[in-house]
Amino acid sequence: MTTATETHPVDEILPTPRLLALGLQHVLVMYAGAVAVPLIIGRALKLPPEDVAFLITADLFACGIATLVQCIGFPGVGIRLPVMMGVTFASVGPMLSMAAAPDIGLLGIYGSVIAAGLFAIVAAPFVSRLLPLFPPVVTGTIILVIGISLMRVGINWAGGGLPTLTKVVDGVPGAFPNPAYGQLQGLGIALFVLLVILGLIKWGTGFVANVAVLLGIVAGAILAAALGVMHFEKVAAAPWAAIVLPLHFGMPKFQLIPIVTMCIVMIVVMIESLGMFLALGEITGKAISRDALTRGLRADGVGTFLGGLFNTFPYTSFSQNVGLVGITGVRSRWVTIAGGGILLLLGLVPKMAALVEAVPLVVLGGAGLVMFGMVAATGARILTAVDFKNNRYNLFVVAISVGFGMIPLVSPNFFKNLPHDLHPLLESGILLSALVAVALNAFFNGVSGKTAEADAASAAASATH
Repeated sequence: MTTATETHPVDEILPTPRLLALGLQHVLVMYAGAVAVPLIIGRALKLPPEDVAFLITADLFACGIATLVQCIGFPGVGIRLPVMMGVTFASVGPMLSMAAAPDIGLLGIYGSVIAAGLFAIVAAPFVSRLLPLFPPVVTGTIILVIGISLMRVGINWAGGGLPTLTKVVDGVPGAFPNPAYGQLQGLGIALFVLLVILGLIKWGTGFVANVAVLLGIVAGAILAAALGVMHFEKVAAAPWAAIVLPLHFGMPKFQLIPIVTMCIVMIVVMIESLGMFLALGEITGKAISRDALTRGLRADGVGTFLGGLFNTFPYTSFSQNVGLVGITGVRSRWVTIAGGGILLLLGLVPKMAALVEAVPLVVLGGAGLVMFGMVAATGARILTAVDFKNNRYNLFVVAISVGFGMIPLVSPNFFKNLPHDLHPLLESGILLSALVAVALNAFFNGVSGKTAEADAASAAASATH
């Protein structure tokens, strides 16, 4: 038997130039999401610009470490799939509340992040035991909702940001229309990127087709620079080198309520990661065992623990990059290992980070529509293997779960009168759909561990690309 037949595509090591190009493509896809959280928290804490800039470089550096831990894998840690790690948005709401409390502040946030990371490391084996609750009817539904939820991100990128801006008038925050949103020039650039990507997918061959998203983003950046939309002042001002030291802002503060809050966030994150890992198993054609899930969830905890030490926030597997694996058909984890190396470099070379950050959101929007749609399409493909003809209950599982997943997208204030402590759970459409799908499937179809694991393994084995 040859090495080629023994090596699963997930473990295939590609030539270095291809690895770097494909890794950079993954970095560009997740960059905007990766730097958004430190920007939001830094501004909420009213930190000076140089400290906010440090938070971003620290975040990129820790993103790189967490990605390498997840993809390379160490004894008991790391799922060894093509995963890019980034700061989870599930933590933003609780951290903003902590930032507003003068007795907690940034050091209290870091204390809660470090403790939550340790909690996730310990809890990982227990969360991974939930695998029998995730047969294809559940995983397909969750992945479909992940894709639909991400489409909102891609559409807003294409529009040039968020449709509304929050401004404080007479001491009262209010939402006002964003005048830069939906400008014809920006929409034209996003459409141009989309057409370039589609053209390369249709007529490109081999490596060119694999890096279609990267080439589309580069083409869009060149067009944006020519039109005067892409600016390079921050690139010129950024230093060439910087060192990210642990505990830059001082010793963390460990307080019970922030720690409990962040541990709840980590449970949310781990359940979302469970769905993400099963999605990657489907896309890459690699069966995901309970032990692999435990290692992946433990890597989320290790990444979060290191995040707290290196002046940043909780980490999770980024769903943006799942769609990219589906588009390119490149399943090698060494591609995301290269992406992790690039993130480390961006954290150490702020000038490079500033260059990537200079790419306008409208450019990423054209690519986002393709990638995030691919995630939804993967969910739909998994659902085609579900028996709807002989088991009508499955229709109700999908229908109601998707409906619940849409609530935070369609009506963000739907749960506003419920207790504030529940908001981290209720503001994630992905988590809502997961909980409802699991509950309805257990109610209608029951739970059989062996059957569910066999279904997951056979669905992963039948995934072809």
